[in-house]
Order: sequence, then C-alpha cells, then structure tokens
Amino acid sequence: MPALSANLTINSDRLWDSLMEMAKIGPGIAGGCNRQTLTDEDAEGRELFQKWCEDAGMTMGVDTMGNMFMTRAGTDPDALPIYVGSHLDTQPTGGKYDGVLGVLGALEAVRTMNDMDIKTKHPIVVVNWTNEEGARFAPAMLASGVFAGVLDQDYAYDRTDLDGKRFGDELVRIGWKGEEEVGARKMHAYYELHIEQGPILEAEGKDIGVVTHCQGLWWLEFTLTGKEAHTGSTPMPLRVNAGLATARIMEMVQEVAMKNAPDAVGGVGQMKFSPNSRNVLPGTVVFTVDIRSPNQDKLDDMRAEIEKRAAEICAEIGVGCSVEAVGHFDPVTFTPELVANVRNAAERLGYSHMNLVSGAGHDACWAAKVAPATMVMCPCVDGLSHNEAEEISQDWAKAGTDVLLHAVLESAQIVEG
Repeated sequence: MPALSANLTINSDRLWDSLMEMAKIGPGIAGGCNRQTLTDEDAEGRELFQKWCEDAGMTMGVDTMGNMFMTRAGTDPDALPIYVGSHLDTQPTGGKYDGVLGVLGALEAVRTMNDMDIKTKHPIVVVNWTNEEGARFAPAMLASGVFAGVLDQDYAYDRTDLDGKRFGDELVRIGWKGEEEVGARKMHAYYELHIEQGPILEAEGKDIGVVTHCQGLWWLEFTLTGKEAHTGSTPMPLRVNAGLATARIMEMVQEVAMKNAPDAVGGVGQMKFSPNSRNVLPGTVVFTVDIRSPNQDKLDDMRAEIEKRAAEICAEIGVGCSVEAVGHFDPVTFTPELVANVRNAAERLGYSHMNLVSGAGHDACWAAKVAPATMVMCPCVDGLSHNEAEEISQDWAKAGTDVLLHAVLESAQIVEG
C-alpha cells in the first residue's frame, strides 16, 4: 500500500456545513438538538443522511433494527468491509455533535476519498446505529447490541418509552424497519469518531484522544412502592414515603461512587414520580442508577452494594423495592493494532494526542464483540455533553476526522493505479 501523506486531509468547511445542516433537524430550545430515536425528526435526519451518502456514490442497506449501512465499494469483492460511524439520535436536550460527528465525519472521509480518487481494497461502510442514546428506549446502544448478539431482537422490539410506545411499533411507524437480518454483516474492522464528552483533552491541550479502553456500566432501574397520601393531613409516623426512600438511595449511590473513585462514577439521571402531584406523597417512584468503572470487579461490587443497601433503606421505611438491570456492558479493551493506527495517524498529521479511557458507552463497545474495533476522540468545550450547550471547534472536528480518515485507510488498504 502506498504511504499515506500528511497532506491528505478532509474538507473542513464541508464537514462543518454538514454538521450545521443536520442540526436544523429536531432543533432544541437552547441551541442544541432534540432528535430522539424513532421520532419524525429522526426519520427526517435519516433521509438527509441517505441523500448525502447516495450523492457520494454509496448504496444503502437497512436491517430489521433500523441500522443504516452506506457502502462505498472496494476493489476486492471478497474483502470484508471497514465499518465506520456512530449515531444520529440525540438526547431530549442534546448537542449538535454527540454521535453526529462520528457519522458525518465518516461520510466526509468517504467524500475526501472520492475527491482524491482513492480506491481501497476493502469496501467502506458508513453506519448510523439506531437508539444509541437510550434516552427514549432503554438500554443505550440497543441496536448495536442486537447486532452484536448480546441483546435479543424481540426484547428490543418490546422496549417502551415513558408514554408506553413500543420500539418495534415506532420503528415501523417512521418507515425505517429494514429487511436485512440484523447481525448478518461481517466486519474487517470498526472505527468510531466521537467527542470526548469529558474535560480531559481540553484540559491537557491535546487534539486527539487515542481510545484504548471503555468503561463498563450497569443501569439499574429501581421501582419503589409506597402509599399515596395527602402531604398535609398524613402524620409523619404513618407515612410510607417512596420519595424519602428515593432520596436516601440517591445519597447512598453518591457515597458508594465516591468511595470507589477515581476509577468509578455513579448517579441518578432519570426519575418518574407518580402521581407527581404537589400535595400527594408518591405511591410509586421509578428511577435509574447509572454506575460505571473500567474495572470489572469494582463495577460488580458497586452493583451488589447498591442493591443490598437500597433494600435495607426501603425495608426500614416500609417501602417496596424491586430492581431491573436495563443496561449493561463489561469494560472494553480496544484492538491494539487499530489503536496503533489511530496513534500513528495523529503523529503523521502532527496532531497532539494522548491515550484515553472513554467514560461513556458507545456503539464501538458492542462492535468490539464481533470485530477488531477502536475509537478516535476530539475535545469538547468544558467537557460538556448531553446538553444543548455542547460545543466543539471546527479545528477539533477537522483534526478528529483527519485522523479517522488516515486510520481507516490503513485498514482499508489503498490500491495503486
């Protein structure tokens, strides 16, 4: 394969324009995006992405989980493809770059190959994974999890949102249930570009995060059952207060996470009170505890401690307590050869870089179950993500996509002539 030149870089303005154009679909209320999975806005974003990819000469495949696969042909029909991408769905108050940079950066890499008339032995497939965020349908990384065989498709179809709508029904409703068998595709390698979603790269003044590992996580959905009662007329000793138990569990989760820091984090991000009235003690509270660590033993020990102590807290107050694990993946070690491709690309292009452990989960975590995989990260301002104020610079987007392009070409193998 011919040596890659440091002069081979992407069209930064074109990438940025694409990011801004996609951000117009499902705009938020404070400058970000609300393009939750399997909504009308998600469908509109998919259609625009499809058009851009087909304009770039790619052909589309869609599987029964709605995953979109846009293929640029290689010269060897027997060579397995290089997959590269992320997700277009967002949080309800999400930013313009989380996931989207990985999808549109991959598209920009293909556009640059077309501009330079670069041919590769291996096909290149740009992928948009369905429901990475898990904001509407838990767990996160749902469709890539089914693709990797770690989640069952029937289980995925039966996931419901807070309004009781089923994943499978909504996938059909927006018109993006494909015919391909999910997981039937084989990968030679998988790359994913993403914003860091943390403050380390910016604080260290580095352009590129060379991602070596990803934290494991547990999402534990607690359902606490108390007794609905008037907040003004029910004596304190006679209350069966699910809200009080919730508060004590939240404090306990903080304590457990702090005890295991710096190699662990934990908190509560979603909660639903019922009946959610000002003057009624909640009869039911449902909330999700999110714990993460790159250390498997620590992760599992934290889960065990939280579940044990939560049961004790509830028993003391007389509140019922049930727990369901609605999301999980083990810590991931990415493929050293692909990690080296990312590091070498950063050095060739003159970008500062450092090794990084991803604090968030990504589709790459499931892809790593079925193929060699790794990630590239770029900084984000103040480490802020899952927030409409999420921001990156055009230079950071260019650096990450340049490195992605070079790393992908290392695996795809440029064909001379």
